[in-house]
Amino acid sequence: MPTHPAPPPETLPAKPAPLLARGRAPLQLAPGVEFARGRVHELCGPARRTLALLLAGRTEGAVLWIAPEVAARALNPWGMAGLCAPERLILAAARPDREALWCLEEALQSGAVAMAVAELAAPPGLTPMRRLQLAAEASGRAPIGLILTPEAGGAPGAESRWHLTAAHAEGQNRWRLERRRARMAPPAAWLLEPGPGAALLATRQGAPEG
Repeated sequence: MPTHPAPPPETLPAKPAPLLARGRAPLQLAPGVEFARGRVHELCGPARRTLALLLAGRTEGAVLWIAPEVAARALNPWGMAGLCAPERLILAAARPDREALWCLEEALQSGAVAMAVAELAAPPGLTPMRRLQLAAEASGRAPIGLILTPEAGGAPGAESRWHLTAAHAEGQNRWRLERRRARMAPPAAWLLEPGPGAALLATRQGAPEG
């Protein structure tokens, strides 16, 4: 059987660069507060839904929101209007968590939405998180995936973990945002408050509490 010598290395097609290395600008929530595109991030804390809506409001295109049936019905369009246009949200009811994770994976891999959010009862394990990260990278359109987990979170394999809690003052909406874990950045904390127009102002605070 005839054999053919392997082509020299310089003639082989170049391996595609990882998605994050191809100049995708991160999604900026506020100055210095950024979320990598084409990756899955974990949001926790009592104001995690507010954080997800703030991020969704800074994307363009449809946003898929996956939640248990009761939670999906509880989303108030009038309450979210100042954070994200409610007509941009596609609501999907899924339970238990494994159905929500499957739905999130399919949405990210399709690249049909700018952002996909899944409300979960508990942090997922490492294997489903790896599947979600691969799905977000595979679409080529760099959608952002968000998982919303209770308490302090703890999903292994998340690109970053963020905790948001209300810190409102009289007549002023404010939140304390903590970056508790990230692959490419150290832990940090900010005080977020509305700025001019739809902008958010971020004042650096002390170290995260968690």
